[in-house]
Amino acid sequence: MSLNRYRLKHLVKKKHRGARKASNLLARPDRLIGVILIGNNFVNILASAIATVVAVRLWGDAGIMIATFGLTVVILIFAEVSPKTMAAMHPEKIAFPAAYVLAPLLKLIYPLVWVINGITNSFLRLFGVKVTGDDSHHLSTEELRTLVNEAGALLPQNNQDMLLGVLELSEVTVNDVMVPRNEVIGIDLDDDIDTIIEQLSRTEHTRLPVFQGELNKVVGLLHMRNLAQVFHQGSVTKAAILQVIREPYFIPESTPLQTQLLHFQAQNRRIGMVVDEYGDVQGIVTMEDILEEIVGELSSNNSEEDQDVFLQEDGSYFVDGTAYIRDVNKALDWELPTDGPKTMNGLITETIESIPDANVCLQIDNYRMETLQISENMIKTVRMVVLPKQQEE
Repeated sequence: MSLNRYRLKHLVKKKHRGARKASNLLARPDRLIGVILIGNNFVNILASAIATVVAVRLWGDAGIMIATFGLTVVILIFAEVSPKTMAAMHPEKIAFPAAYVLAPLLKLIYPLVWVINGITNSFLRLFGVKVTGDDSHHLSTEELRTLVNEAGALLPQNNQDMLLGVLELSEVTVNDVMVPRNEVIGIDLDDDIDTIIEQLSRTEHTRLPVFQGELNKVVGLLHMRNLAQVFHQGSVTKAAILQVIREPYFIPESTPLQTQLLHFQAQNRRIGMVVDEYGDVQGIVTMEDILEEIVGELSSNNSEEDQDVFLQEDGSYFVDGTAYIRDVNKALDWELPTDGPKTMNGLITETIESIPDANVCLQIDNYRMETLQISENMIKTVRMVVLPKQQEE
């Protein structure tokens, strides 16, 4: 009963003989318990009867108490606590050899086991206990997450992080990982063609949204590979660009990453425009954004100015106001609330219920925050300090 069911299944697949016998016995735990307890009780009762007879002959009536006390100590130490503790600590070493004994013993006394199981199972059904139900031991997401965390040295840390990232895909939406619209780089067809060409020649991105005046008026997505055909023809015009763009792909902002990953695969897409319930574009999300939730940062050319968190000499942190709370939590192993606003700017403005005109200081849980720079109706930089738990009040 102490065997790890998942390791047991693994050993059965590897055709381990002892594991296969143990698995067959565990398929019907009522029969396994029946054959063990029949033998166990038979031996204990027989031992007590023999010990009582011997003790009475040696010490008379006092022998009953002597046999009872002495046999109880012997059985507890040598037949119950010691062997069962050893079996609980090393279940495979005990269970697999024992399966070779219990399996034929079950066949030998099966009629007796069948009768006893029939009586006990009927009795248990009176209390609504289903003794032959599904015993597949399915794991919930939280239980599987605990198993991964407890793997320790058996599973490299990078592999643990990737497995946990996969488990979290269903809990994170595209709104949590998208590039917000104010940071989206795209081609504005209202610009003159020379400005567009200059932008295309300097861009570091493979795919760019193409829009008319504002991002809500997106007309398509441009892949730089297709643009190469236009440059090859020698005449780069807005009309030529429109001929090689692909129709835009829109994604509801509440779509879980797990679902969106499947949609990207089914639609053969790598980038999509994230829209809210009113159809307004909130940002863009790419296949890379989703994969980074599993494997970590894919781009190795991030410069220093792209970082959002900066450690100071006094132990505090300067945090960019546009930084995602989830990213800050991951980087610093913090527990800032993520069930509301997505960015530090949103968290602070929601807490104080206004956009501050001057720098303010506030505390959320045991995190003290001080705004350092405010411009364009946004908090640009925040200084943060973690207080000890006992100072939260």
